[in-house]
Amino acid sequence: MNPDTLTPATLHLLCGKIASGKSTLAARLAAEPGCVILSEDHWLAALYADQMQSVADYVRCAAQLKTAMTPHLVALLRAGVPVVLDFPANTKANRAWMMSLIKASSADHRLHYLDVPDALCKSRLHARNQGGEHAFAATDEQFALITRYFDPPQEEEGFNLVRHG
Repeated sequence: MNPDTLTPATLHLLCGKIASGKSTLAARLAAEPGCVILSEDHWLAALYADQMQSVADYVRCAAQLKTAMTPHLVALLRAGVPVVLDFPANTKANRAWMMSLIKASSADHRLHYLDVPDALCKSRLHARNQGGEHAFAATDEQFALITRYFDPPQEEEGFNLVRHG
């Protein structure tokens, strides 16, 4: 197959606070034929669950995971495989890493921004915690702490933004 005739793969990115619906949307997007979904929560739980006791632990482990996943993600996208990256695009630094994937792979992309009120996120978080099926159960205090670092995407970052309300 001639790579010049391939349609560029699409990289779907997700931005939203804890329990805003990122993973739910990721699952819907991944229903596209041939699409691969990669979930940060899944990989962190499998590789580092016993090492993550604080936000600082999460930051360290997530950075290691991104470093390991980068060449794999670029290879998938260059091969024409659509990818849903269920990693939070919640800070400029995370989005800069994601933009580096787009540039290295020449992939098309969509940054899905779930603009959901804190009250709804907390309600969903409580339900998710009670259900016990999520790899990580965040407290209200952790929600507040992590939300302080949330930085909505800006036009000048250059993403193809899709807003979900």
